[in-house]
Amino acid sequence: MSDPAKTSSPAEGPEKVLIIGAGIMGLSLAWALARQGISVEVFDQGPIPNPVSSSHDEHRINRHAYGKLGGYARLMPQAFKAWDSMWADLGVSHYEPTGGVYVLRHEDGWYDSTKAQLDELGVEFKDLPRDQLAARFPMLEPDGIERAVFVGGSGLLFPVRILTDLVVHLSELGVRFHAHTKVHEVDPERGVVTTAGGHFSGDTVVVAAGAWIGRLVPQFAGSVTPSRQAVLYLAPPPDMARAWRTAPVIVVREKDAGLYALPPRRGTRLKIGDHRFSLTGDPDEDRAATADDIAPVWDALVRAYRDMDAYTIIDPKACFYTVTPDEAFKVAALGARGWAVSACSGHGFKLAPLIASGIAAGVRGVVTSDDVSEWAAARAPDRLKLFD
Repeated sequence: MSDPAKTSSPAEGPEKVLIIGAGIMGLSLAWALARQGISVEVFDQGPIPNPVSSSHDEHRINRHAYGKLGGYARLMPQAFKAWDSMWADLGVSHYEPTGGVYVLRHEDGWYDSTKAQLDELGVEFKDLPRDQLAARFPMLEPDGIERAVFVGGSGLLFPVRILTDLVVHLSELGVRFHAHTKVHEVDPERGVVTTAGGHFSGDTVVVAAGAWIGRLVPQFAGSVTPSRQAVLYLAPPPDMARAWRTAPVIVVREKDAGLYALPPRRGTRLKIGDHRFSLTGDPDEDRAATADDIAPVWDALVRAYRDMDAYTIIDPKACFYTVTPDEAFKVAALGARGWAVSACSGHGFKLAPLIASGIAAGVRGVVTSDDVSEWAAARAPDRLKLFD
């Protein structure tokens, strides 16, 4: 299946789709459907884009390297093509290639599995001499590094700009937005959404409510867990500012942490977080990170980077991912007229336009719901070919 061309009217499937949630998944799904001529309405409990959604951020990593999650590595070439298709529609690219450096302070099989994946995909992957790391990456703490690897096919996405441009573009396509409209109930059998302002009907309703999805889709509540994550925006000391500004994405893997550092590019700040999932918290909580949120991230930073006392935390934030036990997307058809989709961890953003396009194909009846579910979970990554 090739990249679907825009049409003036839906070739098949529903005429109107209601989408709950205006994060990157909901907006990407609106894009995938509206460019097929399908009427779309999007509901969100806050403003659109919503600053408390997990999608609302300065920058995110895009990458091909996936370690033990080999199915997602095989999806990433299509995911990059999905972004390219979106950039073409928006008229601007919000992606900057930087390359990535993975610093391994603990070997758990990531290297061998990732090398095999990237060799298969034809993506650059090479060891970096340890005796050159201090000169090239002076911010790193050299003690304890077992291996460092440069990985191509990596870079930065700029979420706030993406979300904002999507809203503008979707408005031009006729998508109707219901901001500050909390959905209280979804009837997937009838395609009805209930809000304080009344009932809305569509041919299909899709719940893409992020960390709140378990409240609207009880079937997801047991397998999708909201997880409060701390993200630190930092001001580096003056002698490290240029090194960070010109750095690639840096990921430090150790036994008890998985730090990711996004350098300041295109007006963003230095951001560092920890991939470990808290698997706790309520998505209605405040988004300011507490001392308890910060402590484990800071402890890992002190081990991985030099002179952390010289850095200033200028914006400690908390965000909420939804996490599944196997870090796989969960997509399911509900009743006669419903669908639900939940991301699976921090890699939800980078895959959103691709996964949304697969769901759109399912909603339109081009593929089956089982096809979409297995493909989105990367159990059958070759089952759908959307952007060949």
